[in-house]
Parts: sequence; structure tokens; C-alpha cells
Amino acid sequence: MVRTPLTPEERERGERLGLLLREARGDRSMAEVAARAGVSAETLRKIETGRAPTPAFFTVAALAGVLGLSMDDLAARCALVPV
Repeated sequence: MVRTPLTPEERERGERLGLLLREARGDRSMAEVAARAGVSAETLRKIETGRAPTPAFFTVAALAGVLGLSMDDLAARCALVPV
């Protein structure tokens, strides 16, 4: 199965998500947050750096729960902005 390439807007949305998660993590280590969310530190690193711009819903939900973020707020802040 061939994946359709992401648009620049989708990549930008992934970068915004990564930035929001990184800011919410604050002083906590990547390994600590990832372990509490049940994901690998490498997965969290890829999301935070935008290298995984379309992470699975349940991955984002688990990270949001650990970081005390609202999924509604994350969705609104990462939404594609019409040009």
C-alpha cells in the first residue's frame, strides 16, 4: 500500500502539535512522559520534532492525558488554517 504524501499544511499541523506537546512537557523528561503514556521515547521524540506529523489518535490521547491537555484544545490549536 502506497501512502499519499502529506501536504505542507498537514506537515505544519504536525509541527504545531509537536510544539504544543513539547511546551506542555516542560521540565519533565521525554522518557518519563513517554513511559507514563505507554509509548516509546522515540515515538514522542518524532512527534515533538514533527518527524511523525500524523500520529495515531490513541497515542495523542495518551500523551494529552499525561500532560493534562484537552483533546478539544489540541485539535483547535492544531487545526489547518484556511488561506
